[in-house]
Amino acid sequence: MHENDIGTIVIEECIDIHRELGPGLWEVVYEVVLVDALLRRGLKAVRQVPIPIQFRGRKFDEGFKADVIVDDKVVLELKSVERVAPVHKKQVNTYLRMTGCKLGYLLNFGEELMRDGIHRVVNGLEE
Repeated sequence: MHENDIGTIVIEECIDIHRELGPGLWEVVYEVVLVDALLRRGLKAVRQVPIPIQFRGRKFDEGFKADVIVDDKVVLELKSVERVAPVHKKQVNTYLRMTGCKLGYLLNFGEELMRDGIHRVVNGLEE
């Protein structure tokens, strides 16, 4: 499945989840429910994926943990805040570079409307 097709499913599920649960819960709540929804849709979705970093020719296992990676292609960073900061989008871009993924989403479940909390980030993805 292409990254954009995965992204469409992710967005559909996020909107449905936000409608049902509402804004402002802890991020982990949305993470657990979203992964379950994606698995039910037939996607491979993994939570809290450890990502090692490469720096100056050395590998460090103590890199970071991606909130969710879908089908080994799409990185999801979940937030539940009043407003996302520019650094959050940069964070997703860095995660894409470090994982080799081409598509990521910053998903803020703290917004009143989920559509306002969806931020698409690409790194070399051909449209």
